Amino acid sequence: MPKAYVFTRYGGPETEALVEQDRPSPGPGQVLVAVRAAGVNPVDWKQRTGYARPGAGARELPAVLGNEVAGVVEELGPDVTGFTVGDEVFGNPVAGGYAEYALLPTAVTAHKPAALSFTDAAALPIAAATAYDGIHQLGLPSGATVLITGAGGGVGVAATQIARALGLTVVGVASEGKKDFVEELGAVHVPSGPDLAERVRAAAPDGVDAVFDLVGGEVLEAAATSLDDRTKLITGADRETAARLGGGPVERARTAAVLDEVARLVVDGRLRPFVTGTFPLDRAAEALRTVEDGHARGKIVIEVAR
Repeated sequence: MPKAYVFTRYGGPETEALVEQDRPSPGPGQVLVAVRAAGVNPVDWKQRTGYARPGAGARELPAVLGNEVAGVVEELGPDVTGFTVGDEVFGNPVAGGYAEYALLPTAVTAHKPAALSFTDAAALPIAAATAYDGIHQLGLPSGATVLITGAGGGVGVAATQIARALGLTVVGVASEGKKDFVEELGAVHVPSGPDLAERVRAAAPDGVDAVFDLVGGEVLEAAATSLDDRTKLITGADRETAARLGGGPVERARTAAVLDEVARLVVDGRLRPFVTGTFPLDRAAEALRTVEDGHARGKIVIEVAR
């Protein structure tokens, strides 16, 4: 039977297990995909602890972990058009992606370009798409300055590159250990930690035109002090604090069109997924711990052997 990495109840890592499950069957508007790679994101372990996006219903347990995959279409659900068996695709699964098979809704599934590997494609539907949505939501003109917190993480790495491709100056907040990495992306590095606001002012003495927060909490509060127009403050990490400060959340498009755009950026050489670690499915726990510990650079991906 196919294998999947699940959490059996809400809680910590002790709730996770590699199990065998029946191969799922696609419903209307869905395709069954043989997974080749699955991206690992902070939202994965947060969902294990009970987090759910606003408006999302309760998940049936055990629940498969993971929110982005790339693979090959094996079966079409009723009324599906635009896809055929054998197509190489990537997107957001209906209910988990750390598995040998996953169901994908066609609305958030895109065809994988031949020049894009399964591993790199699996790194795009959450991090790169969130970054794309956020940077375009800010709508800054070329030459403007954006402050990105968490610039060394999966979304931050993509957001920095997309911003630079649009001609923006990026001030990137990340740990001291990620300084060279952030500067390699073309950003001005500002180390995280106490007195962050003062270091941001030193790095951008004329101020910043927008803040794209990916950390939340005290980091978000400190970053906000550098911004006069709080409508240009968005977060992918802390809606409550952002609202209190006059900002708001990243408005996610969640469309196949955005996936097509980020894939095109990769193929054109303007966006590197920066997959810095890969793990087989039977080591999914290690992959998730790498992200959950908060020290990963770039993206971590689970590769599913065939």
